[in-house]
Amino acid sequence: MSLDFNQDHYALFGMPRAYAVNLAELDQRYLALQGRVHPDKHAHLGDAEKRLAMQWATRANEAYQTLKQPLKRARYLLELVGVDPQIENNTAMPIEFLVEQMEWREATFEARDAGKTDELERLHQHLLRDMTKQYAEIGAAFDAAHDYQCAADMVRRLLFQEKLLSEIDAAIEVLEA
Repeated sequence: MSLDFNQDHYALFGMPRAYAVNLAELDQRYLALQGRVHPDKHAHLGDAEKRLAMQWATRANEAYQTLKQPLKRARYLLELVGVDPQIENNTAMPIEFLVEQMEWREATFEARDAGKTDELERLHQHLLRDMTKQYAEIGAAFDAAHDYQCAADMVRRLLFQEKLLSEIDAAIEVLEA
């Protein structure tokens, strides 16, 4: 295996470093790489080679999962360009956004407490549409404008929204159980 552990995730798959990723191409390249590094292909080799194959398979899985998921991909790209989104210590958000998040949470709790699965489904779909638009905006911030600070701000917002989406999904599961 002549692979370089110092490669970033994009280089590992031979793809350009951009937010916009052709997911079908990523899938193909991942499968091809796994075909080369999967530990089962190296079971006949010595312990050191087996360990190396396991490390490569783990690295390929990690890279694939990062590039496949829009929010993880955005955070990774920020890391690559040296921009810290300050997720832990920069919680400053526009007041309108925070009010909107509180309203979403209240609507989620009310629908859950009232047993309104259909309302939770509606909230889920609405939030998902909003987030999809924001992912497109992140793509423009990264790939067209190279405005990494704007992308970092959007990542922080999307983390709030991903958490809210998970809460809505959890409420739906509770009601459907």
